[in-house]
Amino acid sequence: MTQDYDLELERVAKEIRDQKARKVLIQLGDGLKPRAMEIQESLSGKTDAQIYFWMGSCYGKCDIPEIIDNKKGDFDLLVQFGH
Repeated sequence: MTQDYDLELERVAKEIRDQKARKVLIQLGDGLKPRAMEIQESLSGKTDAQIYFWMGSCYGKCDIPEIIDNKKGDFDLLVQFGH
């Protein structure tokens, strides 16, 4: 059950603040996608960043979303969960 996972959202929020990231792309494994709203609400409440989700495929940490490669500079930070 996905609720059993500690997503370390405090740690993620700190990293967003430390990096001064304004646009953050979050990539979730399929089992964690149902928690997207929880993640978005938590991080939006703790940072000033705009939070976006990659809802395409996710086959591990080497599976960087194509949007990162094709639109350099669009996102300040990529956070991957479930790898």
